[in-house]
Parts: sequence; C-alpha cells; structure tokens
Amino acid sequence: MKVIVAMDSFKGSLTALEACTAFEKGMKKVFSNIEIVKVPIADGGEGTVQSLVDATRGRMVFEQVTGPLGDKVDAFYGILGDGKTAVIEMAAASGLPLVPKEKRNPLVTTTYGTGELIKKALDQGCQEFYLGVGGSATNDGGMGMAQALGIKFLDREGRDIGFGGGSLKNLYRIDMSNRDTRLEETKITVLCDVDNPLCGEQGASYVFGPQKGASQVMVQELDKGLRHFAEIIKRDLRKDILEVKGAGAAGGLGGGFIAFFDSVLKSGIEVVIEKSKLSETIQGSDLVITGEGKIDGQTIHGKTPIGVAKVAQRWGIPVIAVVGGIGQGAEAVHNHGIDAVFSIVPAPMSLEEAMNPSQAAQLMKRSAEEISRLIRIIK
Repeated sequence: MKVIVAMDSFKGSLTALEACTAFEKGMKKVFSNIEIVKVPIADGGEGTVQSLVDATRGRMVFEQVTGPLGDKVDAFYGILGDGKTAVIEMAAASGLPLVPKEKRNPLVTTTYGTGELIKKALDQGCQEFYLGVGGSATNDGGMGMAQALGIKFLDREGRDIGFGGGSLKNLYRIDMSNRDTRLEETKITVLCDVDNPLCGEQGASYVFGPQKGASQVMVQELDKGLRHFAEIIKRDLRKDILEVKGAGAAGGLGGGFIAFFDSVLKSGIEVVIEKSKLSETIQGSDLVITGEGKIDGQTIHGKTPIGVAKVAQRWGIPVIAVVGGIGQGAEAVHNHGIDAVFSIVPAPMSLEEAMNPSQAAQLMKRSAEEISRLIRIIK
C-alpha cells in the first residue's frame, strides 16, 4: 500500500514536516512494509517557507531586519532547492505577533523589513520570489517594503513622508528613479488566500484593521489614506489597484506588489502544490492523509486540506484529514473531497497541553496507529 502524507503545520506546535513524520511513525507501527511519501504542504500563510524548503530540499536563511515598529527583529526566508527561488512570509518581518498588544497601531507599523528580506535574497542571487502575505501587523499599502527597495514617497515639499499607514495622507509624489534595478529581471508571485479590495467596507482597513489595533476612527483614517495612495499610484505609475481582488491583503501589501513590481496574485495552496510536485507524487497511491491545526467551515475556502483533496479527487483517491481541533461547520469538507476527519486529541486537555510539540507529536503518532488499525480491519 502506498500512502501520501501531505500535512500543513499545526501552528505553534508542529511544522508540516514534523506532523508528516509523526504520522508516518505511527502508521509504520501497524504496517511495517507500507510505502509512505511525505509531502510537507502549506497554503501561503505561516509555515509556507518551511514547507517548501523541506519539499524541495532547500535551505533556510536567517537575517536581522526592521520590525513593524522600526526596531530590529530576527526574521527568515527560504531558498528552494534550485538555488534561485526565494520564499518569504511577510509575517516573519512585519507580522502581528512581533508587536505587543499594547503597542499595536497600524497608523505607524511598517512593512520595511519585508522589503529588506527581498533585498537580502536578491543579494543571494535569487531571481524568482514567492511572497506569503498573511498575518500582517501593517496597513501601509506596502509602502515600507517599497522604501527598503529604493522607492521614495514624498510630500509636497519633496520630503520623505516616513513610515506607517497614517503617513499615506501626506503622499504627493512617488519617485521610482532609485528602485533596485535587479527587480527588473525578477518575477514576484504573491501567495494570497483573500480577495479583499484595497478600500471600502470589504477593504484592508475595515476588515483587518481592528485586529491590528485600529479603532473605528483609525480605520476611517487608514482607509482614506489607502484610497489617496491608490490615486497617486494611478497618476504617477498609471496602474489602477483600487478594485483589484486581493489588493487589500496584508494591509494593502498585495496592491503594493502589483503597483511597484508588476507582481501576480495567486492562490497560496495552488502554488505550493505546484512547487512541491504533489500532483505527480500522488498518482498511483492508495490513500492520502492531510491535515492542519483546526478544521471548520472556513477550511473549504482555500485551506490546505481542501487543496490536497482536490488533487486526490482527480485520481479517485480517498482522503483522510487528521487535525488538532474540529470546529463548527467542519462537515462541509465532506462535500469537497475529504472522506473522513479525525482529531488527534483523545481526551479533554488544555490547549497549551495539546499544543506542546512533544505532546502533539505523540498524539499524532497515536492517532496514526489507530487509523491504521481501522484500515487493516477494512482491508
């Protein structure tokens, strides 16, 4: 029997590879001669870098860059096995967890560190980039990222307007003359799992601003700033990003990539499946195991288990999802290619206890063993 284990990370607990490996160990306690192929996977959010590095036998690179509040933070990116493709999670440099709750303020937070990671990868000779844009602490339209790569944002007096979404209202002119010339030969793909526009009630500021620390008054100011930002981009760069689906991702960072680097926005899970060669690997297998930290009614909207299940469906291969928690509406996944869902949590326990990495690995192995025993009975 050939089994594909294609899991996402269990956030804050197990990386995708660790989850796959733990399941493999449990399954092999029952089936000693089974063929198991591990394919660490992700959907463009947290864990994407590690998953693609593991899947392509690439390497992680650790750097110190500018954090959301302007201080230095330890961040990372990945270089894939081809040595020319970089994968970056903007949250590693500009993410919400990097800002203490009492200091969260998208009027001042910046994506400058994300731009620094791009620059450092360019220094390593990378020519193609995949950017995961989930989990941001920012609402600056990608201005900080662009500033780190040589683009200037000036007020009426020709002065730099500084950092943060609150400064966008002062923008008068965009100067592209000092943009890093290496970007002209670089392809950047943005991994995005939301389709929010830049502005309006469904835009970056109104939908995501409050979780980044914005009050209702701040939300209105941020939305107005992004709208002005889009107007200047349209005038100076002749690109209209205002209504582009996904432009509102990560506080407008999606729109910034389109405006400044002609980037393409794609579904994160689809890109990761392509780069990990899951479609080729899955052919001829008897069973697919997928999973992530939680499965619920939102899982059907571009999350990893559904992406994996869609690939398996092409070949008529059954799919089992193994997860930490099962939330409201999880039954919807059965209409999208997942045949059964199992939680690794066998008894009441605290979230902290369940997420302890060593405990989670043991729970995963135990679940794999029990699922395997069930499969053996059926067979």
